Amino acid sequence: MTSDDSSAFVIPTYRLRDVGETVEAYDENFWRNGHSIPMIVFDDSSMANHRKYYNLLEQTKTHNDLFYVGPKEKEEFLSYLSRRLRDRKLDALVRNLFRPSYGGNRNFTLMYTLGQFVVSSDDDMRPHALIEDSPESLTDEEVSRGKLVHNRSNGFTRKSYDILASFKDVLGKTAAEVPANYERGDVLVDTAMDLETNASNGLVRENSVFLRPGRIARTAVVKMAQTFRSGTNDIDAVDYLDMFLEDEQRLNADEVNDVYVVINFRPCITNKNWRMDCGVAGYDNRFGLPPFFPTQLRFEDYIYRLWIQQPGFIAAHVDSAQTHIKNNYMRNPLPAEIFNEEICTLLKNKIRSTLRRSDDLTISFDYDGQVTAEDSERILDKISTLQARVRKAREKASSVDRRDALGQFAATLDRSFYNFEPDFFQQNVSRIVDDVVALIHSSLEIWPSLVEIVYYRKNCRALPMVQVKNKPRSNGKPAP
Repeated sequence: MTSDDSSAFVIPTYRLRDVGETVEAYDENFWRNGHSIPMIVFDDSSMANHRKYYNLLEQTKTHNDLFYVGPKEKEEFLSYLSRRLRDRKLDALVRNLFRPSYGGNRNFTLMYTLGQFVVSSDDDMRPHALIEDSPESLTDEEVSRGKLVHNRSNGFTRKSYDILASFKDVLGKTAAEVPANYERGDVLVDTAMDLETNASNGLVRENSVFLRPGRIARTAVVKMAQTFRSGTNDIDAVDYLDMFLEDEQRLNADEVNDVYVVINFRPCITNKNWRMDCGVAGYDNRFGLPPFFPTQLRFEDYIYRLWIQQPGFIAAHVDSAQTHIKNNYMRNPLPAEIFNEEICTLLKNKIRSTLRRSDDLTISFDYDGQVTAEDSERILDKISTLQARVRKAREKASSVDRRDALGQFAATLDRSFYNFEPDFFQQNVSRIVDDVVALIHSSLEIWPSLVEIVYYRKNCRALPMVQVKNKPRSNGKPAP
């Protein structure tokens, strides 16, 4: 086994009940490829769910050491930061930066792995990919191609890759040191999506990602990297609605009957990375990184798409792929996801258009959180069109169950968008956006100070975590 103390593997989760399967899958992948690496679960559960499900984590079997950072350890860490800051007025700000949320939990992973390379996978990822049985050659500038197929279709196979080795090939390396099989260019574009906002151009069954030409400085450093992704593709909630509407047999919009199969791919490095997918990412965290946006909206990683564009930093898509398995446990219903994505798209556009500067640990932008009447009307017009499609599909439904399912979806969409009442919608969206933007601004200001505090603490002693007392998996050999 190859042990590397300078690296860590983390799994941020709020589904402690299910994370054990993810732990064992990645542990097996690492062992089969000869790696020994500490695995850390960062749990966003409440104390009640911690008590209820932690024993399931202890029942896992792993070759690698498994550690856990849960509500108790997080509280110890936050109390330490509070003591070091010596200003109780900052307590609320710090707690908001690390509050239970997609971004807050990932910010714990950044602090705990400060000074290291870190590879992160979400709790619904698996270390294999769905690959076309007869891969087609890619065209010039094309770096990946894939297609949506029914999950009971034939013609593709599960294929496993050495995930850690593919990240080690590039993280922290200069462009001159990156392996020669990596394509080089300025930015990726996707035929199915506007990558600057990660918004879908509409549901398509096959897409390609192209690498636009551009010069990369030989001394530029790969600060973040990611694998390609199969399974549940990185598509919008609206695309799931499209799949629901086109399949007359479906009675639940949240069920996924289609999987994304990778036809072919090749690794690349870019100056910009609008395709950032933090669920399958690795980071060079040796000297610190900017915080994820501490929001419960699903755009916590958008800061990295802006931050990576500064001179001297580049991103990589590595020579491996993983699979996303959409887990509906503790997930918002589809109409709520559609609402969240519309707010995220609004915020992305505002932040990107007012970006002022970036440095090693933060970015700065001038957007103050104002939502205009035109902003809200644009969203309502788009969703009203979707609502009309749902109602039309309900009228044409061939069964009572299908008609009821579509009617329930339309009613939930009404509630999610405040019954499409323009003034009420704008008032609530303005409040949400203002709160999120204010929190992001204040978090970016205090983050460098917290990185400095933690950097010196880690040089002296470890941050609060516990080693899980699970069982070693031997496979005929002693566990490392």
